[in-house]
Amino acid sequence: MKNYIWKLGILFVLIIMLAACASEPDEGGANADGNAGDGTEAAGKEGGGLIIAVGADAISLDPHIANDVSSGNVNINIYETLTKFNEDIELEPLLAESWEEIDDNVWEFKLKEGITFQDGSEFNAEVVKMNVERILDDDVASPRKVLFEVIDEVKVVDDYTVQFITSSPFAPLPSHFAHYASSMISPEAIEADYENAADGNEYGAYISANPVGTGMFNFEKWDAGSEIVLTNNADYWGDGAKVDTVTFKVVPETLTRVAELETGQAHIADPLIANNIEQLENSSEASIYMREGAAITYLGFNTEKEPFTDERVRRAISMALNREEIVEGILNGAGEVAKGPINDTNFGYRDDIEAIEYDPEGAKELLAEAGYEDGFSTTIWTNDTQERIDVATYVQSLLADIGIDVTIQEFEWGTYIERTSNGEHDMFIFGLSLGTHDADYPMHMLFHSDNAGPPGNRTMMRDDTFDEMLYEARIEQDEETRLDMYVEAANYLNEQSPMAFLYHPNEIMGYRNEVQGFWTDASGLYQLNDITIQ
Repeated sequence: MKNYIWKLGILFVLIIMLAACASEPDEGGANADGNAGDGTEAAGKEGGGLIIAVGADAISLDPHIANDVSSGNVNINIYETLTKFNEDIELEPLLAESWEEIDDNVWEFKLKEGITFQDGSEFNAEVVKMNVERILDDDVASPRKVLFEVIDEVKVVDDYTVQFITSSPFAPLPSHFAHYASSMISPEAIEADYENAADGNEYGAYISANPVGTGMFNFEKWDAGSEIVLTNNADYWGDGAKVDTVTFKVVPETLTRVAELETGQAHIADPLIANNIEQLENSSEASIYMREGAAITYLGFNTEKEPFTDERVRRAISMALNREEIVEGILNGAGEVAKGPINDTNFGYRDDIEAIEYDPEGAKELLAEAGYEDGFSTTIWTNDTQERIDVATYVQSLLADIGIDVTIQEFEWGTYIERTSNGEHDMFIFGLSLGTHDADYPMHMLFHSDNAGPPGNRTMMRDDTFDEMLYEARIEQDEETRLDMYVEAANYLNEQSPMAFLYHPNEIMGYRNEVQGFWTDASGLYQLNDITIQ
């Protein structure tokens, strides 16, 4: 009982250190459907420059190479995909006008006509073929290859019809083409990037410096570590954006982002944390935008390093974590406890997943069974965001209670991605956006043997049994059977515990009251097409 009270005290101290206690979160300045503003058509004047204060700089403006949300938020406004998810997570056409499964192993997409890239080159079926084959090119080494590795052949039927022949039936393929990693890049830029690589440079370097898509905004400039500026694409093929420019301004400190929002130096601030909610609810200048998130935050273990090679150690640590206290005490309720890698924003989730429950005494017994009755010393790595630092600090205190001595190490975002990709860590706090809204993607990305390392499997899990489970679920055509298979897969992951699933965070952002028409998708990617500034 004394230990429990002590842990609650630590949570209280963490919250006080950040800000005054926040109230229970609600929709703040957002409507129930997640829209900023009054739910009507954007009423502000068109034009002007939109400034978004972001917590981290992009890593790459090549969407086939980028593997982080900071890059994705810029890329989705330069490039476009064949399909997209709307605000209600329903799949809609974008560059494709329709699609159908014409055979068990063949998906056919009809493309929209009359679309050109920002450099004037034409969008057609040959361009789609070029882009998909580039993602699958082993030399390019796209970390997003997992999304499309089921494709054996891309067949051009005519100028605006393309077929994807898959190695096995694959129901989620249209959803995968909504992920920004499948963004269509100008064929001229792709050719220039291959030429640049042939001269000894890295794949993606040319495109990242010269991004060209079909989107509503043109790339203007990138001052690394400072800002990225986009300008309105006046020749956009559809209903274009209403603002003249968008500046992604890098502001690493959360309190500074909030201050810039309230003083008018930024129109949108992202990310924010739960402790900012009350502050902005009481602000006369700005409001909170919040929606249920399609993302997972987890504590990962390097399964190739002792003692994390033993699933009993990994499971013991997972049992020692009080997820409810993390969500209520650190997130202030702005999220939900994770039972597995996905939540109800994704197909494959069901409430009856056998989640790991908080059981510190059971955790001690399991550690003793694994030969660590006296505990051990280890490290938790995290990037330098306040929320994750707070989670790491609380996890540190919980693990001390079962005899594990933890040192916390913080890293700048780019360094963090590189070093965890290389497997240099012991434990680490990380996350993944669940952008396809289907369990196939996150389960392959995070756990399949082929993706150990830079593609996304930073726990280095290599498990033939689980790989086979994923394959069988991928080819299953009956939806209910497929759902059962993903529930079974989630239960298997909880048994093996390559990571401790912590929570699904809500997307929390701030926006100034003069901003109309702002919303994000469930992955937190900005939808800027309807924004106006009063």
